[in-house]
Amino acid sequence: MARAASGLAAVVRDELATLDVPPMAASVVLLVGPGNNGGDALYAGAELAASGCGVAIIELGSRTHAEGLAAALDAGARVVAPGTDVVAAAVRAATGADVVVDGILGTGAYRSPALRGDARAVVEALRGIVLSPRKRVVAVDLPSGIDPDTGDVRDDAVLSADVTVTFGAYKAGLLLRPAAGYAGRVVLVDLGLGPELESVEPLVRVVD
Repeated sequence: MARAASGLAAVVRDELATLDVPPMAASVVLLVGPGNNGGDALYAGAELAASGCGVAIIELGSRTHAEGLAAALDAGARVVAPGTDVVAAAVRAATGADVVVDGILGTGAYRSPALRGDARAVVEALRGIVLSPRKRVVAVDLPSGIDPDTGDVRDDAVLSADVTVTFGAYKAGLLLRPAAGYAGRVVLVDLGLGPELESVEPLVRVVD
């Protein structure tokens, strides 16, 4: 997770650089779900906060990765308006943000990838806001709401990413339509899984 989070933080810094926003002036919003994607986002947020970025956390799950949350808070990140209207809080935070990090759902939600409840409501509310050319959306492993294996998008409540930072190996769903249209540029962070993957038959082969 540390390697994944470091790779994610590096991509967020790259996106801030394309916006010509220095770290000390940057605002990053983390949309955090209950799984490891949320943990990756939180640890990346800790690294970003430690470098001077303003980092706001919006919790969108029944639980939050405890160690990642503690690391982010220790580094200076803050949880946005716990116990209040999460949609309104997310809109306020995202309106002033340079980068929104989608760490809501990951590959573990493949049986039912569509967003629900507060997570769906927040994504629906932010879809128009993040279209600004002065903002970037960075997805953690894959845009939340897409099927990681088939590329299906069963509900259009998905934040289109400018960049998807995926870990270990490319997920088939990032290469297949319609989900590929939500992924933006895909950056692979090597987690050293090469030997294990050599014996795995890929779901998709890319032909030049």
